[in-house]
Amino acid sequence: MMTYRTAKQCGHADYGWLQARYTFSFGHYFDPDMLGYASLRVLNQEVLSPGAVFQPRTYPRVDIFNLILQGRAEYRDSEGNHVQAGAGDILLLAAQPGVSYSERNICATPLTRMQLWLDACPARDNPLIQHFSLPERPLALLASPDGEEGSVVLRQQAWIWHIALAAGQSLTLKPKGSRAYLQSIHGGMDTGNHQTNLLTLACGDGAFIHDEQQIRVRAHSSLRALLIDLAG
Repeated sequence: MMTYRTAKQCGHADYGWLQARYTFSFGHYFDPDMLGYASLRVLNQEVLSPGAVFQPRTYPRVDIFNLILQGRAEYRDSEGNHVQAGAGDILLLAAQPGVSYSERNICATPLTRMQLWLDACPARDNPLIQHFSLPERPLALLASPDGEEGSVVLRQQAWIWHIALAAGQSLTLKPKGSRAYLQSIHGGMDTGNHQTNLLTLACGDGAFIHDEQQIRVRAHSSLRALLIDLAG
């Protein structure tokens, strides 16, 4: 089963220094029917103005996954760790109790990123910061429980895939878990389990996926998307 979540249905924020679109309840945006999906708690697309700063703050025990789409940011934590990440980089913060984190746009241009939060298993203990560059291929594994294919390591049974297709190209995915979420970052696509049962997603749209053995994606135009594959 697959159902829409269009960009227009999401929560939106414009604070001047920050513009954001929220798939699930976050900050001032609250929808009791959108509190997360399995272990996926947050899926935001955010744009930070030049020089904008998220001041140090603590988080619940979650893995904070960032995909930088444009610009460059600096991340610091209260343990003395810091890292810079630019367009095409993946950064994973393993939030810990009592550790605070800050983020700054260090460019003279806007910083655009996708940010996901996934619940962390209490028994898992990973490095506070993991960082690597996006592989250039049509289907790339960005995050996994075991660091497969050089991906960052999650404290959860979940897999995050990046899809990059030219117009007219297609691929078929086989989810490992019973649920998944497909999010268009840029471009439109048809998706479904076969050609007679397709959803059409525009730029910024997403789809909840439940109990599908395979998912076919066909790009209408140049496409970038994320598939978050969830075991729970």
